[in-house]
Amino acid sequence: MGRRGPALTGRAAPRRPPGGGKGTISKKILNDFPFHHLSTGDELRSHVSAGTAVGTQAKSFMDSGSLVPDELIIQLVLEEVAKLPAETNVLLDGFPRTVAQAEALGREITVDIAINLDIPEATIVERMSGRWIHMASGRVYAYDYNPPKEEGKDDVTGEALEQREDDKAETVMARLRKYAEVTQPLIGYYAEAGVLASFAGTESDVIYPEVREFLNTQSVG
Repeated sequence: MGRRGPALTGRAAPRRPPGGGKGTISKKILNDFPFHHLSTGDELRSHVSAGTAVGTQAKSFMDSGSLVPDELIIQLVLEEVAKLPAETNVLLDGFPRTVAQAEALGREITVDIAINLDIPEATIVERMSGRWIHMASGRVYAYDYNPPKEEGKDDVTGEALEQREDDKAETVMARLRKYAEVTQPLIGYYAEAGVLASFAGTESDVIYPEVREFLNTQSVG
């Protein structure tokens, strides 16, 4: 199809590590550049909710606890891109996630830029394990930038905060190990293709100006 657009990935270990700041960087890019945002997670949920053919198939896998097959995800992405005007710049958010997905996507769509966020693993573990939640209201606190007024207590009710299993340090580390195992080859794939741009750091506000400057050189502004 020849549409232009970066695949925004994250790396701590590579691709899009949990807590790697991809969401924040994505929002900043969308504020500054004329991209159509395409998040496979959001699109998948939308299709499931609407009961489309893709959504119905995907739901059967999700309900059984299975991963949605690559072919279905690729179909979803291609259908969404096909709806857009020709030459639309597309920001693929968190996709592709594996070399197999990248190869399948590349047969239909040209990925001109793959942005890799190189965030130290220790930073991600610290960031995510510092998240606590007031379960009744859903209020989330983060000890690095949004701490509760009283440690371990909800600001409004004073009730105890809890930590989700996914945010515990040992869980985060296990997810990062799996993430590296699955995604490291994807970083190499795009590097070999000559479209990978890596940005290292620990804070989105520091990394993003470099990303913005780079994108300005790519004539996407």
